[in-house]
Amino acid sequence: MNRTTLSLIAGTTALAAVTGFAALSAPDAPGTDTAAKAAAQLPVERTSLLCPAPSTSDLAETSYTSFTPVTKGTGSGGKAELRAATEESADAPADGKDEGKGKDDGKSGEGKPAKPVLTPKEPGKPVTGDSSGGDAPALVGTADGRFAPGWTVQETTEVAAGTGRGLQGVNCTAPDTDFWFPGASTDADRTDYVHLTNPDDSAAVVDIELYGKDGALKSAVGEGITVPPHSSEPVLLSTLTDERQTNLTVHVNVRSGRVGAAVQALDDKLGGDWLAASADPSGSLVLPGLPKDATSVRLVAFTPADADADLKVRLASPSGLITPAGHETVHVKGGMTTAVDLGDVTRGEAGSLVLTPTDRSVPVVAALRVVRGKGDKQETAFIPASRPVGTRATSADNSGKDSTLSLTAPNAAATVKVTASAGSEGGTPVSKTYTIKAGTTQDIEPPVPGGLKGTYALTVEPVSGGPVYGARTLAASEGGVPAFTVQTLPDDRGTVAVPEADEDLSVLQK
Repeated sequence: MNRTTLSLIAGTTALAAVTGFAALSAPDAPGTDTAAKAAAQLPVERTSLLCPAPSTSDLAETSYTSFTPVTKGTGSGGKAELRAATEESADAPADGKDEGKGKDDGKSGEGKPAKPVLTPKEPGKPVTGDSSGGDAPALVGTADGRFAPGWTVQETTEVAAGTGRGLQGVNCTAPDTDFWFPGASTDADRTDYVHLTNPDDSAAVVDIELYGKDGALKSAVGEGITVPPHSSEPVLLSTLTDERQTNLTVHVNVRSGRVGAAVQALDDKLGGDWLAASADPSGSLVLPGLPKDATSVRLVAFTPADADADLKVRLASPSGLITPAGHETVHVKGGMTTAVDLGDVTRGEAGSLVLTPTDRSVPVVAALRVVRGKGDKQETAFIPASRPVGTRATSADNSGKDSTLSLTAPNAAATVKVTASAGSEGGTPVSKTYTIKAGTTQDIEPPVPGGLKGTYALTVEPVSGGPVYGARTLAASEGGVPAFTVQTLPDDRGTVAVPEADEDLSVLQK
């Protein structure tokens, strides 16, 4: 994905004002020129997050947790808030077409914007909210000033019974224009939706492309889908094609505008969860955070390139990189979805899957479908390929006993600092430092705030060494079913890199 940010640089750096340049991070790439080396890392000033509608089940119980880590250099102003997505912008007349139908559209009256659902009070302390039943709307959130850098919102839903029962979790995401979802399905037991949320004042036009084991699936229905302003559209994948495919790759391409996108994968027998978008197509991928008690793991991979991809498959275990017997490599044909069942590949130990090219590098996207439990007591979650932690990653909605933090350093040893925030209802922040050996994955028991009340957030900050990838698992027991959900921990977009000008640009004002 492009990982577009809404962040604006405070009229601050003359060069940024003139060129409009802003990058989410400053990579130390070979050949970086002098101007790039002089780039300053500044806190973002504005960002946006979109949360999909959590469930249509009357048995659903959903919690939202909002958190912004304390970031130096942000000043004292700003705010953050989440509002229900509506079909009208703040200054458009309301047509009332959904009134009286049980839909909570969040409007306080004609022509008025939706009321805030969740409003954080201060950085460094989580704030929570909840909803019940199947009428909870999609949410659109904005944050500016001191609330913008690293703003993170977690949506967690418990469904007691029925299709998709179990624990479903997703990080609310920034709007973008390109998304890849390997691991979706139109199988008879699956009900998969692509949720599209438009935060803007104009309509977005979206194409949804489906790729199965033999290539692209024909579907004119997926072309030119209109998502009205300030609204969310769930698109059932089985309505886009007549073909039943156990493993699909979904490509969401936005022709105009921007959307947030996530796939809700619901299984009649194996529960369900959210499938977040994979990291950008790349020759090498890391899929972090495999639970040590996983009973079944399926790798789903796809390359949008014309060429085939041959990938070396390795598991970063607590003792180092190992090659799963019988699954040393995987061949991914160009334009076709490939699925490989890896069984109980973790064998009782924490792990992360590392994919690297055997020869030439071909861009690939990938995700894992992970199953815990046995028989009729099974539950499913998904782990997409992730970007590295970068400068800092943030995870909200942690509890004292049901959260597991998994960190992997696939290339070189790394030292990271993990900070537990204050609790949403009380508690004192605490930090710990961990060393992750090269080629290993470590499940760590995260620090817990002193005197914790409520939920808390975790921030992960690399201190030294190679790149680190991470994931957080939430677990719960639902009638003997080992319910769980996994969220990866890419960089939280807290800063942007702004090159300093090589000359006095004030002359440009003459």
